[in-house]
Amino acid sequence: MSAAAATGGRLAPSKMLPMDVLRAGSLGLRARRARAALSALGVAIGIAALVAVLGISASSQANLLSQIEQLGTNLLTVQPGQTLGSGSASLPSYAEQRIRSMPGVYSTSATYSISNVTVRRNSYVDSAITSGISVYAADRSLPRTLSGSMAAGEFISAANERYPVVVLGALAAERLGIGSVTGNQQIYLSGRWFTVIGIMKPLTLASEINTSALIGVKAAQTIYKSGEAASTIYLRASNDAIKRVDSQLSGAANPAHPNEVSVSRPSDALEARAAAKGAFTGLLVGLGAVALFVGAVGIANVMVISVLERRSEIGLRRALGATGHHISMQFITESLLLALLGGIAGVIIGSLATVGYAVSDNLPAQVPAIAIFGGITAAMVTGVFAGLYPAVRAARLSPTQALKTV
Repeated sequence: MSAAAATGGRLAPSKMLPMDVLRAGSLGLRARRARAALSALGVAIGIAALVAVLGISASSQANLLSQIEQLGTNLLTVQPGQTLGSGSASLPSYAEQRIRSMPGVYSTSATYSISNVTVRRNSYVDSAITSGISVYAADRSLPRTLSGSMAAGEFISAANERYPVVVLGALAAERLGIGSVTGNQQIYLSGRWFTVIGIMKPLTLASEINTSALIGVKAAQTIYKSGEAASTIYLRASNDAIKRVDSQLSGAANPAHPNEVSVSRPSDALEARAAAKGAFTGLLVGLGAVALFVGAVGIANVMVISVLERRSEIGLRRALGATGHHISMQFITESLLLALLGGIAGVIIGSLATVGYAVSDNLPAQVPAIAIFGGITAAMVTGVFAGLYPAVRAARLSPTQALKTV
């Protein structure tokens, strides 16, 4: 029995299997490979930008969070604040002792500002050229409290704290051109030569130490008649007591004037930086989305041209029984495949860019799963929307009108 007889004299509706739709959709790409590659490139650039932005941001945030985890969030600093008359306050000489006795505090250390003392490589350098280096007297326990370590030499000890020896912060040593402590390295501190016995590694939670020259408290008292009141007190508290200690520090450091004490938590700055990087990522993702939109416009333009060039093919297929739905599905599939290829290429390019950036900056390379799957999904959605208008336009062509071009 014929198909027409089986349906009462009517032709059975034409059907296309998914594989048939895929083959028809890929036909235009295979026939015009150069054009397809250039069209996919626009989407690839947009997706690569999105993936790279998310990946680089995630790598930077992971590095900051790793630093916070390693350095701890239990470090607090106490410094003089402002008086009621907006003048500079000072910490009492007993502040560190009172803080040390607080429950939950297990390590304290202080630095003492030494005014009117400049650091120079030698006595011939103008005293006005300080290279931004400050001079402080430091407790021997400073490295332990700050979780610091030495890049070279040793820190101030009980054996040498009364002598003219100095320990340089990482940036201070770099600015003075001192890379080691061998060969009796010396620097000139306002009329007195000091021997460099150590260079510290960079400190993330106490960046002011990086640009400092540190001498012993007893040497400061003997040579410069300084070192009575601390300029900064660093302390470590147990994790379960950190909030309580933070709230009580002002009163403990200066019971008479707690409002003149400034308390800070250095790890908060790192956490704020991590949050800021996340906020800035949103702006860059928006720029990547603009690039993706441009790629979508490019695909839509190419598909419209493809419909005009292939009118004879469309008319022939309609004459052979293809419906408008079949024609529209063919062109939507072609647009989808075009965008999908660009999306896959963009994910690969963006991932490689992230890894390259992370390796060059010694960061942990991280490409979030949302960047990969989100990039592919965004490309596919872009392809569908970019192909809608050309597909509808192709589906509306009647067989007779389309075959006029044959």
